[in-house]
Amino acid sequence: MLYGDPRFTNDIDLVIFLRLEDISKLSEAYPPPEFYVPPPEIIGAEIIRSEGGQFNVIHAESGTKADFFPTSRSELQTWAFRNVVQYQIEGQMIRLAPPEYVIINKLKYYQEGGSDKHIRDIRSMLVHSGDKIDRSVLNEWVSRLSLGKEWQFISN
Repeated sequence: MLYGDPRFTNDIDLVIFLRLEDISKLSEAYPPPEFYVPPPEIIGAEIIRSEGGQFNVIHAESGTKADFFPTSRSELQTWAFRNVVQYQIEGQMIRLAPPEYVIINKLKYYQEGGSDKHIRDIRSMLVHSGDKIDRSVLNEWVSRLSLGKEWQFISN
């Protein structure tokens, strides 16, 4: 929403550092029955995936879902954490992934599933945040991750 046009979504995406020995802390932070937290063995399996996994925590009363993305050892994610962007919103400091990282991931999602929402999101980001996007960094990741065809389609 900060990089492009706001789009209503029913979830929150969070990238987290989570070690296997800390899985039980999720149920402390999100206690049942107020929240649904997957069983520890499911979370553990997602944490150890080489390309990074995903699991959801759901607030029972509202149905609000948080998608948790455990950090992977990928070069792209390592780069994103080193280049996090800080914004102050309503007196609160928040940390976001750099726009190039968001675009690259949306290109990957588009490559995998072909959803037009990713195209719209990227084009909106290019319009609203074009001056904040480092095109040389973006082009480097597009090349490294073989996303040239998708990038050509979107940026034309």
